[in-house]
Amino acid sequence: MIRRAKLKPVYIINGFLDSGKTDFFRYTIAQPYFRTKGKTLLIVCEDGENDYEEKLLKSTNTVVERIEEEEDFNPDALVALDAKHNPERILVEYNGMWNFKNMRLPVMWNLEQQITVIDASSFELYFNNMKSLLAEQIRNSDLILFNRCDGIEDLASYKRNVKAINQKADIIFEDKNGEVDVTLDEDLPFDLNANPIDLNNYGYGMFYLDALDHVERYEGKTVRFKGMVLKPEEFPDNRFVPGRMAMTCCAQDMQFLGFACEYDDVKSLEEKDWVLVTAKVVKEYVPEYQGEGPVLKAISVEKTSAPDNQVIDFSNPEQ
Repeated sequence: MIRRAKLKPVYIINGFLDSGKTDFFRYTIAQPYFRTKGKTLLIVCEDGENDYEEKLLKSTNTVVERIEEEEDFNPDALVALDAKHNPERILVEYNGMWNFKNMRLPVMWNLEQQITVIDASSFELYFNNMKSLLAEQIRNSDLILFNRCDGIEDLASYKRNVKAINQKADIIFEDKNGEVDVTLDEDLPFDLNANPIDLNNYGYGMFYLDALDHVERYEGKTVRFKGMVLKPEEFPDNRFVPGRMAMTCCAQDMQFLGFACEYDDVKSLEEKDWVLVTAKVVKEYVPEYQGEGPVLKAISVEKTSAPDNQVIDFSNPEQ
């Protein structure tokens, strides 16, 4: 009988210089719930203002290795570090100026969790000037932590911009006193009490992002919007996805945003048709979601012309 070797868990934290990555790892390593019997290999890829105390490393059985050049962060070099230390797990403090899309791990390492730390006071600067690099940090993160949120009033727009890139990530905002609750209520460009709730291009994008987190706001309500038809092969005959393409980072980086919609006459629709959908929103378990989420129950689906703005641009509320 052949036994497969157990994959070693890898925890990666990324973000730009001095965003708080080291502080986050220092705090996490010291927590009792994160302790482990075996050795922890911590790979640090840039030098920030703070460092790891020798006392902390010794008490947590953690060894530090530094990789200073992006080309040196490759599977062969990482395998050599694995052979040198034989760690039970690996932590990586990744360099924010390296393109995360190019990051590769050894086959016997498994990415267990990816966290992005963002200094909220610098977010607009990086979002406007380094959007591609920031998007790659955010795209597959499980958790996105905004720290240093003190005095920033427009955190809802930060959440919206991040959710446009990664709809599944948990997003946390923290100031010096702890976690900050950020909702999009005041930022919604439509009337939640309208019947139906009419959604223009930007409004549909906001509805999509908000309903992912707060489907209870929309349960039982009726929405109306223009959407493009998508008919996934794995969907049953009475279900399709009406939605819109969204520009999440740049013109080359597009995503289709849409919820499953139940409709008895799906066979009359063609892929990429434009339709005017009027539907009731419910919360249901959907196998394709692998969990519960918003589902549209069609009241009417009418073929229509394409809208003037076919692509959602979350940076332009005037669409």
